[in-house]
Amino acid sequence: MEQLEQSLPTIASINASYCQSHNRMPAQCQSLEQKKAISDVRRTFCLFVTFDLLFVSLLWIIELNTNGGIEKNLEDEILNYDFKTSFFDIFSLALFRFVVLLLAYALLRLRHWWVIAVTTLITSGFLIIKVILSIRFQTRGAFGYVLPIVSFVLAWLETWFLDFKVLIQEAEDERFYQTTHTQSVHSPLLYPRVVSEGLFYSPPESFAGSDDEFEGDSIERRAVTPQEKEYVRQGQEAMKVMEQILGQEQHWKFEKANDNSDVVYTFEIPYHGKSFILKAFLQCPAELVYQEVILQPEKLVVWNKTVTVCQVLQRVDDNTLITYDVAAGAAGGVVSPRDFVNVRRIERKKEMYISSGVSTTHDTRPPQKKYVRGENGPGGFVVLKSPRNPSVCTFVWILNTDLKGQLPRYLIQQSLAVTMFEFISHLRQRISEICETARS
Repeated sequence: MEQLEQSLPTIASINASYCQSHNRMPAQCQSLEQKKAISDVRRTFCLFVTFDLLFVSLLWIIELNTNGGIEKNLEDEILNYDFKTSFFDIFSLALFRFVVLLLAYALLRLRHWWVIAVTTLITSGFLIIKVILSIRFQTRGAFGYVLPIVSFVLAWLETWFLDFKVLIQEAEDERFYQTTHTQSVHSPLLYPRVVSEGLFYSPPESFAGSDDEFEGDSIERRAVTPQEKEYVRQGQEAMKVMEQILGQEQHWKFEKANDNSDVVYTFEIPYHGKSFILKAFLQCPAELVYQEVILQPEKLVVWNKTVTVCQVLQRVDDNTLITYDVAAGAAGGVVSPRDFVNVRRIERKKEMYISSGVSTTHDTRPPQKKYVRGENGPGGFVVLKSPRNPSVCTFVWILNTDLKGQLPRYLIQQSLAVTMFEFISHLRQRISEICETARS
């Protein structure tokens, strides 16, 4: 453990910050309000309310700046206010919605629909009466209808957004938090502590590696050149980071879930940024997933539609290999295909199989104009055996990647989560095909 912390001081600092005080509550024990003052979807709603006021104000100013100038029209509409001819009341109505809704849902952070129901009811009733009684439309033509119609539509859009997006999303987050909090209290962690490197033994066709693996005679494949030793070091460092991520499962942050109960989490790593973590339960032995995903990377393209090329460039030793991968486009073609050169390290212990990886360089695969060269941080695959049922297993995919190019961050994050769900869907289909073939 001491050696691990010396090699990864940034990760060690994470552990120290979580454990330095017994009085500090961990993130899983805090309420959602303590963890985040306002949710992302609620913040978007507040921005839309602000847009409502600004847009109505802009239309009103445009209307004022006609037929006599803005100063004369301001005097007529405010000082000489007339319900039938003035549009000042529509602007005041937008200001009323802005103040009330931000007070209720941003400052007080209410989680009920009654406030917006009141503002929408008042807005709708007032505008309907205004349209019936107003004579301004006859003199202003079609433009006279724009302001009340826009105000009416925006009010109802705010109602829809709060009721069908904000409140529902926050309720789902609250339920998920309560579920994960209960599980974190009553169930053990996926990977509760850093595993000593001595506990590992390598894949079936190789012997366990050691620090002096480059010395002495052996029939096993060993790293010999300085470049090969550097590849081995990179793979080992990536493996250590993966161990630390697995050991901090209670601090993973929920991102998305699908209908199959697969969940994508995120976890921040200093100097590496945000890692996406897919956790899924599979109805098959762990050895089957180990063979299909970890031991045979070249065959991934047969069943995994998220990858178009997966080629082994070099086998450095029995645990380390260099691969060239091309990821298919994502987000409906908005994200173009990326290629990667990775060093992978495969290790195995009694209850799990691990394949770690990180981007590297290789003489045979320099960057090409055909693809944008992406860069992967420490990540990889983990397959955990079930201690009670050998016919099921847990699959974990840790993805830390920089797709490069000029892409918005939110688009990248959305595409990564969707790609991970797509991958596990293809894996389930592959497992089903193998099981049906075995039965026949």
